[in-house]
Amino acid sequence: MCALCKGAKMLCGKERCPIMAKVYARAAILPNVSKLQMDGSSPPGVFIGRFGWPKVHIGPLLPPFHGDTMQLDTPEMWQGKTIDDIMNMRFTLVRGKSLASIKDAGLIDTGKSVKNERLITATRELALAENPSDVDVLFSKRPYGMSLGGDVQPFGPSAPLLNMDTGNLKTEQHVEKAHSDTDMKAREAVLELYGKGVLVSKIQKAFSVGAFGVGRRRTFVPTRWSITAVDDTIGKALMANTKNYPLINEFRVYEHEQLDNRWIVLLVPREWCYELIEAWYPKTIWNPNGTSVEIMSSHEFFEGRKTYAEIGGCYYAARLAVNELLNKERRQAGVVILREAHAGYILPVGVWNVREAVRAALKSKPQTFKTLKDVFENVSKKMEIPLKRWIETSAVLKDELHQKRLKDFIRAGQ
Repeated sequence: MCALCKGAKMLCGKERCPIMAKVYARAAILPNVSKLQMDGSSPPGVFIGRFGWPKVHIGPLLPPFHGDTMQLDTPEMWQGKTIDDIMNMRFTLVRGKSLASIKDAGLIDTGKSVKNERLITATRELALAENPSDVDVLFSKRPYGMSLGGDVQPFGPSAPLLNMDTGNLKTEQHVEKAHSDTDMKAREAVLELYGKGVLVSKIQKAFSVGAFGVGRRRTFVPTRWSITAVDDTIGKALMANTKNYPLINEFRVYEHEQLDNRWIVLLVPREWCYELIEAWYPKTIWNPNGTSVEIMSSHEFFEGRKTYAEIGGCYYAARLAVNELLNKERRQAGVVILREAHAGYILPVGVWNVREAVRAALKSKPQTFKTLKDVFENVSKKMEIPLKRWIETSAVLKDELHQKRLKDFIRAGQ
């Protein structure tokens, strides 16, 4: 179909061709990055690859210009941005690559010498920096290609590093303290930093470069894995508190739209349980050739999950966001999140989109209802997919509809 269309006839049904969108974004920056030497202000940003694990490529992300580039690698600042805005920002970031063993992080922190130590150390210091930092790099080949994925933010061309020089770096003080404590476990460091208000994306970067953990046990963690590991760690800690709070006393419906994704967050007055249901319309990134809407879900009840969520990292990102609200209110609830991804969502932008979209929804004023029936009537007016299909897919909604609870018998006795 793409060969017949060539980005002009829109035979796929999308408003814009995702292939040409990548081409245009790349063409805008190509003249500035197709060279062996480059300098610019890193946001600061780093990336740890996963291919070849336990040998991985680590290195900086930097654009071919100087200035305040913080926004380029801080997803918490991207609310209200369009797909084009995000692509234009992210595709300016060029990735340098230096091969390392995941165990090199622990060896360096215990005074051992490792291959490519200078490049590795410079990359780690950059990940801990508080503000954008000037970086000068020399590649062995001209940067090439682009990176897109469902878990991580996209970025532009990459090339192997020969040399890397950084300007004066000012380390974020809380992160530096956690990094210096080689007796503190990684989980404790993550939770301590989150409690002190350090951005989740900043914690994820530091976690990926092996900045936390006990001595030689520190390791580099591929960026994709570090994102979910941090979301899961923080989410579980918040969830443990949530389970001890009193229940909310009404049904709530929150809503939000962003990047042609429609979100509904339902809070139900019952013990903690959680479900994320995603509906992908035809011509969207994860349903490119389908002719009907594809729906999938992952859930947990009070006792939690023992297996990795089918939906992947989005599940843990959204779970963190809802537990932030419940911890703030010191309340407990059952949670069901509905997501309709429409055709305008033509390129993946990363798991951050889920976490920040749910956060945004929960900052809005909810509509409140006394019964689940009233909730369903409200949701039916807001979502295109019929309510029946949402219920058929949902384990939590079916449980709420059909499972008898102690309160039901108490009401019957009255």
